Amino acid sequence: MTVFRTASSPVPSSSQPPKPLKRRVVALAGAAALTLGALAVAPGAAAASPEAAVPALTAVPGGCAYTATSDRPVLRAGSGGAAVKQAQCLSNVWGGLVPKLDVDGKFGAATQAKVTWIQGCHGLPADGVIGARTWEALYNPVPDCYDPYPG
Repeated sequence: MTVFRTASSPVPSSSQPPKPLKRRVVALAGAAALTLGALAVAPGAAAASPEAAVPALTAVPGGCAYTATSDRPVLRAGSGGAAVKQAQCLSNVWGGLVPKLDVDGKFGAATQAKVTWIQGCHGLPADGVIGARTWEALYNPVPDCYDPYPG
């Protein structure tokens, strides 16, 4: 027996396949998120509760995890601690012939020079102070910087 549907025959919504374009957009968004590591679940967060199974929303460059990504205090020469370590680690993500900083938690002359250079690469005021805009630059480095590194 063959069943024919007419225009007036309602089709149950559960039997309708998703629209191809919507499916492609969702698939591409998921692939992009996986590529960027945005769906990585923190270790130890395995289904202890529904809230614990929520994927991390941000991937930290270089795997720097000295502080939470939301912990962004103003730092300057003489500052110290975990936030300085986070900034030093993030600054080391920059490639090329740029010197790597010791991640020691001490905001000294080398850290200040590198921060000043990074600020120049992003078109920020090169004052050597890590504020909100410089934190954003540390978490989102430009691919290349054409400013020569000082010294």
